[in-house]
Amino acid sequence: MMNDRQTYYREIGTLQLAPLWESLHSLVPKEPAASCRPHLWEYDKLRPYLMQAGSLITAAEAVRRVLVMENPDLAGKASITQSLYAGLQLIMPGEIAPSHRHTQSALRFIVEGTTAWTSVAGERTQMHPGDFVITPSWTFHDHGNLREEDGGQPVVWLDGLDIPMLGFFAAGFSESYSEAEQPLARAEGDSFARYGANMLPVEYDAPFGSTSPIFNYPYERTRDALRVLQRNGPVDAWHGVKMRYVNPATGGWPMPTIGTFMQLLPAGFSGRPYRSTDGTVFSVVEGRGNVIITRSGQTWRYRFGPRDHFVVPSWHSVQFEIEEEAVLFSFSDRPVQQALGILREQRLDHP
Repeated sequence: MMNDRQTYYREIGTLQLAPLWESLHSLVPKEPAASCRPHLWEYDKLRPYLMQAGSLITAAEAVRRVLVMENPDLAGKASITQSLYAGLQLIMPGEIAPSHRHTQSALRFIVEGTTAWTSVAGERTQMHPGDFVITPSWTFHDHGNLREEDGGQPVVWLDGLDIPMLGFFAAGFSESYSEAEQPLARAEGDSFARYGANMLPVEYDAPFGSTSPIFNYPYERTRDALRVLQRNGPVDAWHGVKMRYVNPATGGWPMPTIGTFMQLLPAGFSGRPYRSTDGTVFSVVEGRGNVIITRSGQTWRYRFGPRDHFVVPSWHSVQFEIEEEAVLFSFSDRPVQQALGILREQRLDHP
């Protein structure tokens, strides 16, 4: 019987057919089977290599000088989860990262340095640590930094993109601009003035489609909001004080494929575990503590500090133990999962 089956499988294989019953359990699992694992990137350990890259290749030559944070189980795929890309980009004093555009949506979360800017669709914004900056799909964007004699310093930010997701759909396009820098068409701060004060222009036309018309969410405002909410209470037993960024025109997600969050965890916070199907990338803005990640009896425990990054894959339980008051930025593919009706999350009492 077994030999008959193997002969049958070989014969149908010549017709590009395969028996579902041999793979049904892996194709339709009882619960998510993430193909990636938890991991922590310690900034103090990787920073020297990031700075070394600054002496090995120019921003113009590299187009984007980035060290990709590859998940250990996804080596060679430029992916931190199955659907998301993350990397740390460096721009040195006096450099320009040349203008281009692509269908992939991108976020920038500033990690170190205060002298760089990004220009998106004709408007420039200065970037400071903790700022969340958006590059909407198919918008020209370039980055620059002050010259060293003008006070320029190395600037590093976290790039988060939906590259693997668009790769799945085979929907990626890109185009370089004719010049290194695009011309500026609006004064700095224009988009925030138009869309960031709980008002919209009378004839609002959604300049970036479903992406937020604001492309820089300053950390100072975010931090103030978290501080007030912490003072007013209550503090959630699982997430501390956690907020999601929004598109001010719709109340929805700022980006159609990537959800972004900021949370404050008080000193001494001992969180309860939770899990969700959206694998999540975290960037530590302030504070120190431990994250405990568990799945199927296996536990990963990481101690984190400022500028460290870690990833929690789908359906892994996560909980926090905080030593010094911590602020964490995070992003995931939650908007897509919500749109498809497949998001599932669960608050637990035990991992």
